[in-house]
Amino acid sequence: MRRTCSGERTGASLSAALAELGRTGRTALIPYCMGGYPSFEESLRLIAGAAEAGADAIEIGIPFSDPLADGPTIQAASQASLDNGFTPSLAIDLVCDVRKSTRVPLVFMTYFNVVLHYGLERFVADASEAGVDGVIVPDLPMEEAGSWRLAAGGKLETIYLIAPTSTDSRIEAVVREGEGFIYAVSTTGVTGARGELPQDLGDFIGRIRVKTDKPICVGFGVSTPDQAKAVSRLANGVIVGSALIDAVRAGGVEAGVDFVRELRRALDAGEVDAP
Repeated sequence: MRRTCSGERTGASLSAALAELGRTGRTALIPYCMGGYPSFEESLRLIAGAAEAGADAIEIGIPFSDPLADGPTIQAASQASLDNGFTPSLAIDLVCDVRKSTRVPLVFMTYFNVVLHYGLERFVADASEAGVDGVIVPDLPMEEAGSWRLAAGGKLETIYLIAPTSTDSRIEAVVREGEGFIYAVSTTGVTGARGELPQDLGDFIGRIRVKTDKPICVGFGVSTPDQAKAVSRLANGVIVGSALIDAVRAGGVEAGVDFVRELRRALDAGEVDAP
């Protein structure tokens, strides 16, 4: 039976925390860590270390056997986590442990089958109690999310993705219904480190910006400190996943934390080479 815990949050909602960053001019740094990768204890150390290194919020992946939105790096980490026996219940336990030392907003990212198998209302209740602030479910269409929104309302903020191919009407719907922040997918396709940012990223962010004053955070393909800084000139936040997992795979948790620290320094610094 899963242990119970009462997680300590930041004292503000995810959206309020990011809005406050915007008022101070700080770009939100949101690293993505796969729960249970390389192991439960190492993922705990990575999340806590990322918070200390300057992360403003942290995404925690719950592994799934068929992660359609994810590229090879996160797919491999997801499979390794599953092979380690990591489960949604252990993801809740992980958050309980994280909350003993870390108060930054935490966001689960997983697939809807994981939520349904766990039990929708139970998932919301357990995640909220543990100290999770928001959830991203990339394979749940907003138009079919009624039952999820009903369960999550007032407990977890639901974050939706907008792609460069999204129509204006789709963007309007997402900025109306989305909570926490608007997740702008930098490029079509799956997650993964990329050598350069799309040249039309600014135009894409502009299409969203004219429709909302909610925080816009860019993910999928942001791979280097220079790229993160370039994104910071366009958006309110930067999400880095595959490149962080690559760093952990190559050099362990310490290398991952160092990479987060490098990203934070780049975001806080002045000019940097264009991507």
